[in-house]
Amino acid sequence: MTATIRIADLAAPERTAMQLAAIASAPPVDLSVAAVLAAARAATGLDDFGSLDFLPRLDIWLRCFAEDAGLNALGRANGFADCVRQAATRLRFEDAWKRHPEIAATAIDRPIMIAGLPRSGTTHLVNLLAADDRLRSMPLWESMEPIAEIEPLPPRDSEPRRLRCKQMWGGFEAVLPLMPAMHEMDPDSVHEDVELLGPDFSGYVPEWVCRAHRLRDYLSAHDQTGHYRYARRILQYLSWSRGPNRWVLKSPPHMENLAALNRVFPDAAVVVTHRDPLAVLQSALTMIAYGDRLRRDRIDLPELADYWIARIERLLQRCVAERAVLPKALDVRFDEYMADQLGTIQRVYALADLELTPQARARIEAYLAANPRGKHGQVAYDIAGDFGIDVPALRERFAFYTDRFDVRPEVGVTS
Repeated sequence: MTATIRIADLAAPERTAMQLAAIASAPPVDLSVAAVLAAARAATGLDDFGSLDFLPRLDIWLRCFAEDAGLNALGRANGFADCVRQAATRLRFEDAWKRHPEIAATAIDRPIMIAGLPRSGTTHLVNLLAADDRLRSMPLWESMEPIAEIEPLPPRDSEPRRLRCKQMWGGFEAVLPLMPAMHEMDPDSVHEDVELLGPDFSGYVPEWVCRAHRLRDYLSAHDQTGHYRYARRILQYLSWSRGPNRWVLKSPPHMENLAALNRVFPDAAVVVTHRDPLAVLQSALTMIAYGDRLRRDRIDLPELADYWIARIERLLQRCVAERAVLPKALDVRFDEYMADQLGTIQRVYALADLELTPQARARIEAYLAANPRGKHGQVAYDIAGDFGIDVPALRERFAFYTDRFDVRPEVGVTS
């Protein structure tokens, strides 16, 4: 029987001794562009960042961490460290591209791209498809540090990037033990290609750890095609370093960048997942609020809800506006997917003109058997009680999307 988990202290966290120790250990940081660049150079021994057009965007990331009055020292230190990680990846990538110009000729073959709201089944779907070893996917450890520091690549079990990721996420889940019930982050599970936008300081990753109003407004006002081209170059590197070169990828921000996605990957088969936005919000808000006990002094749940309601609305408005630009796409409703996962997989394979071989089917079925929904427990959500949300009013606000894609309601429905 799946255990039910109710997190009752989101607004006023009862922090554990381990959580308090983590907060107290945070070092002071200098949230400046110069400090990030210096730290990245020191970490890599490299100096060439390529085009410096990313500097204003790095400044936006840093200002988001500095301007969020609710962040504590740990939240700011983690934000700084993430900027350094992305800048270091950019240095290593530019170095690899210069040393191996043949990377530029590496083909990306008809990728399968999954777009869908966060918490809408995209992670499970991409991991199912990635069970087919004919497809290239990006595990969490590789997404965090996509550029290898050792050539040729060492065996997976001795790969320094994987060992660092395993240690980091093991520590993270020890401090926040309920997180796997909401979103497991195993180093070998497939992660989002939004991380490939990070070295160009685009994408919405900072929005998950702070109230990044400045970044949200910037992303809304600027076309992302150039950043998708940068991410494609990193995919070329990854295919060059370790094949195959037919990818299965997923990222929620694709929902607001379908036109850019199509311009950069015109031969992609795009799967768009659709789920009740209220179900998405109750899951995402609870997960973010639970993590906020580590990174925030002040926790304001209605403020968090206001931020992400507007953010999800933006994703969905752009999806509705741009869905028609995709020449080869499949819309997948969450309820239909959960009711018939293998049937959904067959539809995806047909879209991608890929044979579902007996070997691939067996591997997918084995993954399904080993990863049942709720294996770490099932979180009980209360979007109205925890976040002060008027469910009927919010459902009406999202009707432009749910009506367009015939999305079935999950929250506030009585049988």
